[in-house]
Amino acid sequence: MNYLLPERLERLAREYALGTLAGPARRRFERLLRQAPAAMRAVGAWQERLGSLASAVPPMQPSDSVWRGLEGRLFASPAPRGPLRWLWSVLSVRALGGALAGALLFAVLLRLQPGLIGLEPQSDALPQSYVGLLLDSAGKPTVLASSKRHGTVMTVKLLQPVAIPAGSVAQLWALPKDGSAAFPVGTVPGSGTATVALADTSEKLFFDVTRLAVSIEAAPAKAGDKPSGDFVLSGHCVKLW
Repeated sequence: MNYLLPERLERLAREYALGTLAGPARRRFERLLRQAPAAMRAVGAWQERLGSLASAVPPMQPSDSVWRGLEGRLFASPAPRGPLRWLWSVLSVRALGGALAGALLFAVLLRLQPGLIGLEPQSDALPQSYVGLLLDSAGKPTVLASSKRHGTVMTVKLLQPVAIPAGSVAQLWALPKDGSAAFPVGTVPGSGTATVALADTSEKLFFDVTRLAVSIEAAPAKAGDKPSGDFVLSGHCVKLW
């Protein structure tokens, strides 16, 4: 199989960067990365594209009760007093957790943006695009939508399946930053990848849009329609340029 065909390489690079490429397929692609500079550039482009979305995901901080519970389970004996008390605080769960989080953040930085610290050159310039990452009610990434700035199609990738009742559709909406009414973009599938034809160029449609969302509708929405119920998915829409 020729993995360097443009469409196939783009799909594999995207799934590798997202972490959805697993098992033997991932190991084969990693061997290709060591042999083919084109594959490495494709992965680097997707990692930079997705890395810019990290700031759009709100951080979650465990409550104090969670920390106290962990400390009670892992350090059941009473904290020492006197000169050794400082050592106890250094070895506490919260301190260790902070150190681990810092190490993890550094590892992610190395993977997504190695050029920022001079480990390797920046990859070729990415096409100017609008990209949206939609999360479900549990905060899990579910839909990745992208469209070139002056393009008239949007590519939609399902990162996990979406349950769509029989006879209904999952309608994608764009939400302008000024709070005006959402307008329909197209429908998305329950799984896999799809291409949505846009009513105009992305630049004209999404220039003032800061969020995308999905609702379940009885039929595809038309211009002027409004969502009939709550959104089941929502997320930020960002410009990559």
